[in-house]
Amino acid sequence: MSQQLDSALEGLRRPHCADSEKNAWNKDMPRTGLSRGSKLRLARMAVGIIMYVSALSGLLPPPAKFFLYAACLIIFGYDVFTEAAVNIFQGELFDENFLMSLAAIGAFIIKQYPEASAVMLFYQIGEFFQDMAVDRSMRSIESLINIKPDIAHVIRSGAIADIPPSQARVGEILIVKPGEKIPLDGVIIEGRSRLDMMSLLGESAPRTVTVSGEALSGSVNLTGLLKIRVTKPESESTASKIMELTENASAKKAPAERFITRFSKIYTPIIVSAAAIIALIPPLIFSDPVNTWIYRALIFLAVSCPCALVASVPLTFFSGIGACSKKGILVKGGNYLQTLSTIDTVVFDKTGTLTKGVFRVSRIIPAAGVSETHLLKRAYSAEKNSLHPVAKSLIAEAKKRFKDMSADKIAITGFREITGMGVEAFDSGGRILAGSGKLMRENGFEPMNGDSAGGVVTHVASGGKYLGCIVVSDEIKPDSAAAVAELNRIGVKRTIMLSGDRKENAEAIGERLGINKVFAGLLPHEKVSRLERIYGENPGAKVLFAGDGINDAPVLARSDIGAAMGGVGSDAAVTTADIVIMNDEPSKIPAAILIARNTMKIARQNIIFALTVKFAALILAAFGFAGMWMAVFADVGVEVLAVFNAMRRK
Repeated sequence: MSQQLDSALEGLRRPHCADSEKNAWNKDMPRTGLSRGSKLRLARMAVGIIMYVSALSGLLPPPAKFFLYAACLIIFGYDVFTEAAVNIFQGELFDENFLMSLAAIGAFIIKQYPEASAVMLFYQIGEFFQDMAVDRSMRSIESLINIKPDIAHVIRSGAIADIPPSQARVGEILIVKPGEKIPLDGVIIEGRSRLDMMSLLGESAPRTVTVSGEALSGSVNLTGLLKIRVTKPESESTASKIMELTENASAKKAPAERFITRFSKIYTPIIVSAAAIIALIPPLIFSDPVNTWIYRALIFLAVSCPCALVASVPLTFFSGIGACSKKGILVKGGNYLQTLSTIDTVVFDKTGTLTKGVFRVSRIIPAAGVSETHLLKRAYSAEKNSLHPVAKSLIAEAKKRFKDMSADKIAITGFREITGMGVEAFDSGGRILAGSGKLMRENGFEPMNGDSAGGVVTHVASGGKYLGCIVVSDEIKPDSAAAVAELNRIGVKRTIMLSGDRKENAEAIGERLGINKVFAGLLPHEKVSRLERIYGENPGAKVLFAGDGINDAPVLARSDIGAAMGGVGSDAAVTTADIVIMNDEPSKIPAAILIARNTMKIARQNIIFALTVKFAALILAAFGFAGMWMAVFADVGVEVLAVFNAMRRK
């Protein structure tokens, strides 16, 4: 019953095949409406139904009816009979195809012609709805599979050559026209445009890019002609990484899916044995007509087919992975989706995860009698020859506030870096010191306490006077606070931050975001140790760790679920992680947890509903209270309801 789903999942692992095979597969991929397989099934059902209704009409002689019923049985059941025969020769006797074939052929042999054909008709109806459900799920992630174009326009020897992206070399120049997908990662050297990055980031709003901007493979160039210098080979491009993650997702079954597979292998032989007992034992004991009990046994087989479980549970996880992909969340397998639903502790890295990793001036605190303008301008004069990240932030802030800074002509007559403390500079205004509180104290100045401001503090002194301090902070992402609040709302017990930053900075950010605990000043191996202590202090905890850098890879691997922030971030983090948040937004973490919980809720509903109806119908069938029609409706009805439940929007 899950053949089309299995085929679709197998297809996700095919993009590394030969181009001809890949293109042939892509033609069969569902685009809009019904897939080719669904259309063929619908046409076959239409022909069979016409013949079936004609046989039921009572207008035809018995030989003609027999012929039509036999034709219907073959039309409706051809693929089921074929699959059952193939499986038997491969040693897989007991599956749903075997059960349905046995029930239909048995009913036909004992001359229950309408019921025999109906078994296969309604089986095909159930398969048709499953096809539609799989097509819908495939469309959810199809954009991720087809984000790589087949052609790259490369400038070679003064002319444009159309080549496969795999043949383009790092450093070559690509031409990307409006409406085309970018084939390889690179840097824009000419042109301005807007890029649709929906397939990469799950964001519908296009991004404006210009010279020196990053162009990611898989993006769609919307407006202008772009020249792009290739920075990564195809195998390392963003599109290739996303495709690899998506391909591998289908290969990893969740425990619930593995349970259904094991359950079917045990369940089916038991059912067949029970049907044999029903068919043989009562006639021997009670001397009842053999046909009566054979018919009951066949009803028992028709009811027992585990189609609803075999189809709906994998489809539920497939749907969940598709729902995540729509939001720019790549989940590497159904097993991770199931674990994600149990998360009760979320641990964040700070820089690049909750913050942007971009430093800017957050506060200017002048000393008494000193203006902000004078303090910032003297800091600029001291730092303008420095390459330190904090210095760059001070320079950028001064140029933003004061137009005259962009054309600054004040000569620096002396400059030196004081290792670990700051800088000393000389200009027409005299000596300037900019740096740590220790630098100030060593030169006879008493610095104010700016450490509580939550950032890197630069103290400034000039002309023999202490002028004040400037705080440079890592900018918090716009949705970080909302992400933490949402985690608390949905019942996550603990939110924790592990950071290599100074304690004062990390605690200030943690307090602003509402994080429960903050541990700062940690090296990569110390983060792993701290995570181990979190597990030790909270037995049974299910922990998700979110990080972005190569130094986070060990912690991502150790946690129950590792979430890499940014599909274009560290390769080590993305490779080690179990889920990837493509657009760097922490708010996608609670969204992923909610989708995972809803997926598990639907899977449990389907399992309980299907087993309850099945066992109730089996009891009725065994005691003769259910006919073949009821059996068929019970089987197909349960499957259709379970499939529709599996496809409910997350």
